[in-house]
Amino acid sequence: MTALADDIRTYVVTEFLDGEDSADLTPEYDLIESGVVDSLGLVRVISHISRAYAIPVDDIPIVPENFRSIAAMCAFIDGATAGTAA
Repeated sequence: MTALADDIRTYVVTEFLDGEDSADLTPEYDLIESGVVDSLGLVRVISHISRAYAIPVDDIPIVPENFRSIAAMCAFIDGATAGTAA
């Protein structure tokens, strides 16, 4: 796993799996279908990504596909921040 994926995984475990078994939480694990992240959780994830990775909320398309898994979030963050790296 990349450092970004590790960071996202840590956030998900801390915020949504408090004390639950996270062994199945692979980068491709479907967080929405499994119920780990619900609609309110999606708002929390978007807020976290905006703050942690300096992506303006207005620039974040609110579509579940971008937040369905750790891998999807990493791909979204990588794409959204690609032009900002100096």
